[in-house]
Amino acid sequence: MKIIDEVKDAKSIGIGGHLRPDGDCVGSVMGLYLYLTKALPDVRVDVYLEKPADIFDCIRDVDKIRTDLAADMTYDVFIAMDCNAERLGPVETMFQKAGKRINIDHHISNQGCGDINILDPESSSTCELLYGLLEKELIDEAIAKALYIGLIHDTGVFKYSNTSPKTLHLAAELIAFGFDFSKIIDETFYEKTYMQSQIMGRAILESVRFLGGRCIVSMVSKKTMNFYQAEPKDLDGIVNQLRIVKGVECAIFMYEADSMEYKVSMRSNGEVDVAAIAVLFGGGGHVRAAGCYMKGTYHDAINNLSVHIEEQLRARGRLGSTENVSRDH
Repeated sequence: MKIIDEVKDAKSIGIGGHLRPDGDCVGSVMGLYLYLTKALPDVRVDVYLEKPADIFDCIRDVDKIRTDLAADMTYDVFIAMDCNAERLGPVETMFQKAGKRINIDHHISNQGCGDINILDPESSSTCELLYGLLEKELIDEAIAKALYIGLIHDTGVFKYSNTSPKTLHLAAELIAFGFDFSKIIDETFYEKTYMQSQIMGRAILESVRFLGGRCIVSMVSKKTMNFYQAEPKDLDGIVNQLRIVKGVECAIFMYEADSMEYKVSMRSNGEVDVAAIAVLFGGGGHVRAAGCYMKGTYHDAINNLSVHIEEQLRARGRLGSTENVSRDH
């Protein structure tokens, strides 16, 4: 199917993505926005997101994103990208009252929340899934660039296990449009400000290994974030850096989102299904990359997560019966 067939009769279209948008979320909503405004120039198309990180300013028309997430507007069609309805935050109200609701996502935990659900957990990213829904003759350099950004962010620049031959073929098609793909990788994925590098260094320095060294965890408190004048988007990349510590099967990073509430990100090297664990705490994601929110103390959160991580590691023979599995932090 092509997305244009589902929206061609609409006079107004809304697009939204999840709170704290990452590269795939920003790339997919903006790729779709640029496509629809080109394909349907007489139709009102609005895109709603929390303000993306400045690294995504290279995407054309990113300044058109509406951050008034509780806008009082009823759309003929509303499209939820890269998430289910609950993760839309205040935008969920607009999604639910739209004439037609479309959900496009690749997360395995998403069971579909629209009148039309286009879900494919085999796709590396929502951008990869979206590419197949667009008419190829309408894709231009700006659209290709937005999709490529989502592709590199959700595949870790093509090194995560969700990267497939299809993903790499798509990347080749996208870079054929002529944008500076190497610069995009550096500026949106690797490059850090001095402050971001400092807070990442501190998080790594204060990390703790447990479950016999198979798991590693670090946390950044509100006090620390205030000291560095850091925002949640400044913490991107920390959990992936923890994941590549030798001997680690599962990495956990969390930051204090509110008093006694933590945003938890988990990454796995293959032996732990972190999506299954995240779902138990109201979150979701992929087998090797997932997240959730948890209430309580930092130690409560780690103890609650480690029970399920340990269970999976033992089932896979990654922990011996007498191995040190201390959860003392």
